[in-house]
Amino acid sequence: MEKYIINGQIGEGAQGLVLKAHDVSRDQDVALKKILIKRTEDGLPASIIREVKSLQQLEHPYVVALLDAFPSGLDFIMVFEYMPSGLWEVLRDTDISLTPAQIKTYMKMLLEGMAYVHGKHIIHRDLKPANLLISAEGILKIADFGLSRLMWKDSTKAYSHQVATRWYRAPELLYGARYYTSAIDMWSIGCIFGEMLNTSPLFPGETDIEQLAIVLKYLGSPTSESWPELASLPDYNKISFPYHKSTSWESIIQDAQPEATDLIRQILIYNSSKRLTAEQVL
Repeated sequence: MEKYIINGQIGEGAQGLVLKAHDVSRDQDVALKKILIKRTEDGLPASIIREVKSLQQLEHPYVVALLDAFPSGLDFIMVFEYMPSGLWEVLRDTDISLTPAQIKTYMKMLLEGMAYVHGKHIIHRDLKPANLLISAEGILKIADFGLSRLMWKDSTKAYSHQVATRWYRAPELLYGARYYTSAIDMWSIGCIFGEMLNTSPLFPGETDIEQLAIVLKYLGSPTSESWPELASLPDYNKISFPYHKSTSWESIIQDAQPEATDLIRQILIYNSSKRLTAEQVL
């Protein structure tokens, strides 16, 4: 730690602190993610190992760079390039109104980054505005790979369904799916796209059940045609909702260009195998 001069705290998450520091050896500002290891006898938590392993495989202009990672006392330190802002702050700033050109640019960076990540057989599993950081030059970079997983080639191994922040969680996850693909990231991207167009979250549920209810209200009640695997999902029979007709995307996102509405219509669909991939959206 002696080569870092700490300049203050950037944020605090479930895992620990994020500090702004100056790397004397590189002569650059960095962000230090400082994670307290609560039970040292258990070794490093899986989320840390996953994040380090994922980021070590990824080198892309739109993925935040991991510069170093090492233990320090009871902490584990991850060193990232410093990013002064993020999409969450941009969307919450009432003085900022994103133009269609800016939305396109951010979406292009996000999609190119995710096409690369998915090409490396990694699912991010927690895409949301708070995990999309923005550099001083305005470059958007994907961050926080603590929930990321390698995609199994044989698709017979189950994953956890308790991933992705609720507002950006794909409907199959809300129904308890344990077998899923990178299409869950595409659902999150569709939600982020809609939030940039609308300047407010598309599906802001307070609970998982309310989250599902809002999605069903907008997209309409699913059928065996629109969502073939629905009946096989673990929580399908646990809860029933009243019948809903779908709402038109034109009325959900009122001021968007027709091309934007058309794009979101092909991403935010129930059938995950029909959702556009990052490559297709590009």
